Amino acid sequence: MNDHELAAHLAGEAGRILLAVRDSRRHHGRDLGGAGDAEANALLVAALRELRPDDGLLSEEEKDSAARLGKERTWIVDPLDGTREYSEERDDWAVHVALAIGGRPAIGAVALPALGQVLRTDRPAPLPPAAAPLRMVVSRTRPAREAELVAQALGADLVPMGSAGAKAMAVVRGEAEIYLHTGGQYEWDSCAPVAVALAHGFHASRIDGSAMVYNQADVSMPDLLICRPELAAPVLEIVAGLG
Repeated sequence: MNDHELAAHLAGEAGRILLAVRDSRRHHGRDLGGAGDAEANALLVAALRELRPDDGLLSEEEKDSAARLGKERTWIVDPLDGTREYSEERDDWAVHVALAIGGRPAIGAVALPALGQVLRTDRPAPLPPAAAPLRMVVSRTRPAREAELVAQALGADLVPMGSAGAKAMAVVRGEAEIYLHTGGQYEWDSCAPVAVALAHGFHASRIDGSAMVYNQADVSMPDLLICRPELAAPVLEIVAGLG
């Protein structure tokens, strides 16, 4: 398998494991999230270490190693993005598998297991039509003030949703036009979604318009904008004006 195929295959397999763990009814609540996370992570880490032994690896569920910083290629994975939604048996959770090359989110796949989909960088779909009014996905539990103000300025409807991957893929799938996040994330929360969004022709950047850079010593990612390309300039301008 090439890197695109491997990312998609592993995201899909991890998703199937997560569904099997949930369907087994052996775990509930927080225990369910922990069990699913552990099993999906074990699969991803073992496969990547076997199949791409010379690459770096960063996983939310694995102890970080500074060795990855010297690698041109580093896999960045989130075995279960949206533990809360997964544990509540919702659909809006995801699996992220990405490959950063030279810090760039080059290759990736985002599985939406409950929806039976894997979105990937090597199979871009045509840009879906925009809706009127515009739709902006936000956290279903703690919508960011900046997102609410941007939505107000654009006359956009807010669409509450769970995990970061689910929100980003809602834009790619044509269920929303904008995903603006300012509440802080980590590299594994956005690397695969950003790679997929860029490959499908969407805009993805920090909220100051700068590029997303990965495989850094500090893995925190304070903010993110994924949107239709024609909306990037107006959204960034509004955000800049918020001070």
